[in-house]
Amino acid sequence: MSKVEIEVGKRLLSIETGNLARQADGSVLVRYGDTVVLTTVTYKKEKNNTFQDFLPLTVDYRELAYAAGKIPGGFFKREGKPRDKEILVSRLIDRSIRPLFPKGFNQEIQVISFLLSFDQENEGDVLGIIGASASLCLSEVPFLEPIGAVRIGKIERKYVVNPTIKELEISTMDLVISATRNTPVMLEGDGKEVSPQEIIEAIEIAMEEIKKIIDAQERLISSHITKLEVSERLVPEEFEKEVISLIKEKVIQAYQIVDKKERQENLRKIREEVFELLKEKYPDCENQIQYVIEEIARRYMRELIIKDRKRIDGRAPDEIRPLSCAVSVLPRTHGSAIFTRGQTQCLAVVTLGTKSDEQIIDDLEGEETKRFMLHYNFPPFSTGEVRPLRAPTRREIGHGFLAERAFKYLLPTEEEFPYTIRVVSDILESNGSSSMATVCGASLSLMDAGVPLKKAVAGIAMGLVKEDNDYVILTDITGTEDHYGDMDFKIAGTKDGITAIQLDLKIQGVPLEILKEAMEKARVAHKKILELMAKSIDQPRKCLSSFAPRVFAFQIPKDKIGAVIGTGGKVIRKIIDETNTEIFIEDDGKITISGPTEEAIEKAKSRIMAIVEDVEVGKVYLGEVKRIAPFGVFIEIAPGKEGLCHISQWANYRVKNLSNEVKIGDKVFVRVIAIDEMGRIQLSRKAVGVNDTKRKN
Repeated sequence: MSKVEIEVGKRLLSIETGNLARQADGSVLVRYGDTVVLTTVTYKKEKNNTFQDFLPLTVDYRELAYAAGKIPGGFFKREGKPRDKEILVSRLIDRSIRPLFPKGFNQEIQVISFLLSFDQENEGDVLGIIGASASLCLSEVPFLEPIGAVRIGKIERKYVVNPTIKELEISTMDLVISATRNTPVMLEGDGKEVSPQEIIEAIEIAMEEIKKIIDAQERLISSHITKLEVSERLVPEEFEKEVISLIKEKVIQAYQIVDKKERQENLRKIREEVFELLKEKYPDCENQIQYVIEEIARRYMRELIIKDRKRIDGRAPDEIRPLSCAVSVLPRTHGSAIFTRGQTQCLAVVTLGTKSDEQIIDDLEGEETKRFMLHYNFPPFSTGEVRPLRAPTRREIGHGFLAERAFKYLLPTEEEFPYTIRVVSDILESNGSSSMATVCGASLSLMDAGVPLKKAVAGIAMGLVKEDNDYVILTDITGTEDHYGDMDFKIAGTKDGITAIQLDLKIQGVPLEILKEAMEKARVAHKKILELMAKSIDQPRKCLSSFAPRVFAFQIPKDKIGAVIGTGGKVIRKIIDETNTEIFIEDDGKITISGPTEEAIEKAKSRIMAIVEDVEVGKVYLGEVKRIAPFGVFIEIAPGKEGLCHISQWANYRVKNLSNEVKIGDKVFVRVIAIDEMGRIQLSRKAVGVNDTKRKN
C-alpha cells in the first residue's frame, strides 16, 4: 500500500493505492476531510480490430447512500439509475481526462468513481477528477500526463480554494478547474457577473494548488509502469494517399458550401462514389473512407484559418453568424421565444407554476426543493437524423444545467416572484453552439413571461485553432469548427460580466493569455447579441400571461398557524375547496396562495386574514349562523371564531322566537359590541342598523 498526503486549501488531501479494488488496472482512494472517493480504471485487454477513430471512454460517478448514513428511498431501497448530479459529475471527470489520451488509442476504457463517505462539507466531484488521473497514471493505459483539480469560490472579494458547501451558498463564484502542471484542460462554473480578469485570477490560484496535487501523484506513481504502445496511424498510408488523390478537391469544394444540409448531402455522395471505386481492392473500407474525408476537411479548415485568417463559411474570425429572434411566438404558453443564429435555432418556452410544482431533490445533503428548472432537448430532426426519442441524454442534461447556471444570480427571489419557473429549450436546428442559443432564447422567453430578470443574458461559443506558436480564436463556432478545432469555450453573460462558462479541449491545455483573449472577444459578442435581443424585448413584461396561474405570498404570525390549519386540517381544507385555490403554509408563517384568478386568491386571503386578525370591538362582520338557542344565536364571524348575538340584540323590535327569524346556515351582518375577560364575543345585529319590519311571532 502507498499513500501520499498534501495540504490543499487549508485541509489535508490524501491519495492512497494498493489496498482496495486490486483487480482493477488502476485504483486509488482519495480523501479530503471526511469525504472519500474510490476511483478505478479498467480497460479491455483484447485489441479492437474494427476501425474507429474515437476513444471509447465511459465515466461513471455514483454517490452511494451509505456515504451519508442513509438508506435509499423508494420501494426497493437501493440505488437506482444515476441522478442528474451524478451524470453532471461523470461529465466533469470525462471532460477533464479525455484530452490527455494519445491519438490512436482506441481500446475500451471504463472509469468508475464511488463516493464512499460524505462529510456534508466537501463535494466528491473534484476528488473524482483527481482519482481518475491518479488511477490512469497507475494503470497500463496510456495517459499523457497527470492532472489535478480544485474548486475556487469568491467570498467577500477573497478567493477560496475548495470552499465548503455552506461557503458556496454565499460565494459569488463557483469554478471547477482541471489542469496539467502548466495549463488548464477543463473549466466549468458560474459567477455573479464576473470579469475575465477575475476568472484568470481564480485559475492562477488554482494552478498553484494543482501543481501540489500533481507532485503528490508523481510521488505515488512507480516509474516502472509499462504503458501500452499506441500507433497514431489509423489507416494504412497507401490507402490514405489513394483516397486523397481521388477526392481531395471534391471534399474541399463540398466544404465551401455554407448550407450544412447541402454540404452533408455532397459529402455522402462523395463517400459512396469512392467506396464503389475501392470496395473490391479494400473491402469494408467505408469507415476508413469517412476518416480520410474528415482528415482532408480538418487539414483544409485549419490551414484556411491559420494561413488566410478565413473560415470555411467565409466569416472573419471574430464575426458572428446572422442573428434573428422573436418573442410571444406561441399563443397559449406563458412565455415563448425563437432565437436563431446561422443554422442553429432554439425554441424556448417558459411555464410558470405554483409551490406544488417545485422539483423535490433528495440527495446526500438532504431533501430540498428547486424552483427554477431549465431543460434542454436535442431532437434528431435538428441535425436531419433518424433516432428514437428516449430519456434525456447525458449531453442534454449537461447543456441544460450549463444554461441554467447562466441565470443563477439574475433570477428574482421567491419573495419578489413566488412562482416556480420551468424553461424548456427545444433545438429545432443545430449547427453548433446550441447550448448558448438556449441561453439567449431562455432570456427572451423569461422576459416575455414577465419574470423580473435582473438583466438579459446572452451566450456565445468561442473556438480555437492552434498550430505550434500560431493560433486563431474563433467567435461563434459552427459544428464543423467545433469538431475539427481545438477548443469549445462556452461563455454566457450580461452586459456587465460573465455568469457561466464551460471549457472543453481536444489538446493538452491552453495558455491563460488565450483564455483571457477569448473571454474579452466573447464580451464584445455578448454586447452585439444583447443589442439585437433588446429590439424584440428589452425588459420583462409588467403583466403575466392570462393563462398563467396567479400566486400571492404573505406572512402571518407563527402562533396563528394552528388556527389557520384547524383541527386535522379542517379549516384550511374548507378554504381551499370553497375558493378553488392551492394554499401552502410554511413553518415560519409564510403563506402562498395560488389560483386561477386574482379574485379567487383575494377571497382565500380574506378568509385567512379573518382568522389571523384579532376580533375588533365595533367592527361589522358577515357571519354564518351555527346554532340557535332560546336566548340567542351563535354566529361564526371568522373560521373558528364564534360570538353570541343575544335575543335582545337581534332586531329593533321584540323577538319571542328566534327560530322564526333565522335558520342555521343563514348569513347575517353583525357588529362586535364587546369581548369579555374570558374572550367571549358579544354580537349585535340591530347595532348594524338593519331596517327590520316587525314580524308576527
